[in-house]
Amino acid sequence: MNLVFRYILLFSCCFSTLLSYSQQPKKIRIEYSGFTVKDSLKGDNITTFVRSDQAQIHVVHEGIDMWCDKAIYYQDEDFIEAFSDVVLKQGDTINMTSKYVEYSGITKMAFAAGDVVLTEPQSVLTTDTLYFDRTKQEAYYRTKGKVVRDSSGTITSQVGRYYMDSSKYRFLKDVVLVNPEYTLNTNQLDFYSETGHSYMYGPSTIVGDSSKIYCERGFYNTNDDTGYFIKNSKINYNNREVVGDSLYFDRNRSFASATNNIVVTDTINKSIIKGHYAEVFRAQDSVFITKRALAITVQEKDSVYIHADTLMITGQPEHRITRAFYNAKMYKSDMSGKADSIHADHKTGLTQLINLDRFSSGDAYSIKRRPIMWNLGNQMTGDSIHLISNVEKEELDSLKVFNNAFLISKDTIGGGFNQIKGQRLIGLFENNELYNIDIIKNAEIIFYSRNDEDSLIGINKSKSGKINMKFDEGYKIVTLINQVDGEIYPESRFPENARKFRGFDWREEERPNSVEDLFSDDPPLELPVIKGLDEYIPEEEFFDEALFDRIDTAREKDKDDVNKASRNLPKSVKEVKKKRDAVKNQNLPKPLINKGN
Repeated sequence: MNLVFRYILLFSCCFSTLLSYSQQPKKIRIEYSGFTVKDSLKGDNITTFVRSDQAQIHVVHEGIDMWCDKAIYYQDEDFIEAFSDVVLKQGDTINMTSKYVEYSGITKMAFAAGDVVLTEPQSVLTTDTLYFDRTKQEAYYRTKGKVVRDSSGTITSQVGRYYMDSSKYRFLKDVVLVNPEYTLNTNQLDFYSETGHSYMYGPSTIVGDSSKIYCERGFYNTNDDTGYFIKNSKINYNNREVVGDSLYFDRNRSFASATNNIVVTDTINKSIIKGHYAEVFRAQDSVFITKRALAITVQEKDSVYIHADTLMITGQPEHRITRAFYNAKMYKSDMSGKADSIHADHKTGLTQLINLDRFSSGDAYSIKRRPIMWNLGNQMTGDSIHLISNVEKEELDSLKVFNNAFLISKDTIGGGFNQIKGQRLIGLFENNELYNIDIIKNAEIIFYSRNDEDSLIGINKSKSGKINMKFDEGYKIVTLINQVDGEIYPESRFPENARKFRGFDWREEERPNSVEDLFSDDPPLELPVIKGLDEYIPEEEFFDEALFDRIDTAREKDKDDVNKASRNLPKSVKEVKKKRDAVKNQNLPKPLINKGN
């Protein structure tokens, strides 16, 4: 029984020793060297290796292989310096070349300098100096670097970090991505080399031949040239600037869309379009916008506003056309209108108020659907209405009402209505004010005639070949041309049921008297919630507390005045570590490490 116990005890001790040994970090191993040089002046545990004519020096340590022409190995510190044509490989994915590398087997940190090239399956990084932390599987540079990827182009930045596990780059400071189709500039770019996805943070621009994008947070897929942008985003697209809470861009389709609080500015034609959903097609030179869509033609004297369920603007910059359809309305300070659809030609200055064919004269709602315009106290309706502007002067020139023209104005004192109807109506403007109207063919009139003291003389009901009305300082001067018949009736002898023509329809309650009134018939607006892109969350610093602890462990075995494992740390990092060590030695709470590095 005692013998069995002794065997068990002996086996346990051996197993514990073996387990303890297996958990010890492996030291750097020289797999091959041509020549070995020992220099007693350098120290007993310092060895210099030089390559042979057949092969370079081969160094191995826990999953990495390194080749070089010359190496100095510090056995006590498990630290090696590699010189000339250095190649470092990690598995099948990471390959790094440089003129010089130093590597600590304790910290597992490599520092490379001189024409550094880091190659991974999707990209190639070149820089002057590079830190490679094998514990975290991250590489870091701060001496300007360049990453080349076939499908996305070339990316340069002052500071960069590569996360090997996620194939992610983080570029900081003066970041520039150059592609044959565009150039991207930003303060920070997170780039995933496998997918080609990139995330921009801070003021960023993407400039191509026919577009310029600005955002302060955005996403861009460099593989299929699509992007999504939020936070103060805008796209300049063929002399149009598109602004919205959320913007989408497809370079291959020459397409952009925007959602919520959209403003599209036409810089050439001085027009603005607003709404909450828009689509822009560059190839067709068109804009489609809906959800409280509003088109504004900016004029020095008086801007024109058009609203409808949907707006579409098409045509080259020198010949834009605005189409507003479904419950279209227009407003300017002294004139407003309403129709099923509105068609405005910005080159010719012709604006048409049109009925759709489905609202025929047999439709029960056809009267309500007839285009209508209001000017001062006058209401004009007809089957279609044309408003002509002088484009150069930015002033109204004339007005035409085609078929079933009907002009109504309220009597200045009584409750009656002045009415003129006929086949066509032609109005003339001066200084944007209507001063002359002609009713042509089959003209009829009901008019409340008053003297200079505004006393009612009688009610004129007549038929004529043509009727002319002039507006002079608030007065209306009516002239009947080629009168057929008619007379002036005393008010008492003019029956109530004869005081309105057939088809009379006073629609003052529909009249927009402000820009806000254009939206009076719209249903409540419900905007979609835009999730967008997550806010930037700072990650752990590359030179962090865990690395400092590993450097401290290496310090315990380094007999020199300078700890080799930390000698090539950036100056700012050394200062942080120095302060951290001072606090640590005084047993005070640890400070925040290396912020802003």
